[in-house]
Amino acid sequence: MKLEGTGIEKVLVDLKPLTHIMESNGFILGGSWDYERVTYDYKIDSPEKNITYYIRIQGYALEGDVDKGNAVIQLMTPLLGKHYYPHGVEYGEQEDFNSGLIERATNAVKKVTESVAQHQKS
Repeated sequence: MKLEGTGIEKVLVDLKPLTHIMESNGFILGGSWDYERVTYDYKIDSPEKNITYYIRIQGYALEGDVDKGNAVIQLMTPLLGKHYYPHGVEYGEQEDFNSGLIERATNAVKKVTESVAQHQKS
């Protein structure tokens, strides 16, 4: 599910401060990045057996190189997904997310958006 209206998809920021802010807010930079893209994930545990939720924020380099650490990243609309062990994460609209979870995820993204916006490039 897309988390619309958080404002983060309008943010353009250097990779190093972005990663520092994301990690200080509990988002982990995925190891599957490449020269042009980054993915940050935030894990939300669930009382349901074998179910974990994830907030995923992705971005792509408009200039520079992710590998070299000099990239300027354009962030994309965050996703809320449900991980089904052992199959993987589903982000589809057909997933059933309760309003409390959606609010928690949206607030986490908005908190990051406020911090990242202070480092936004024009």
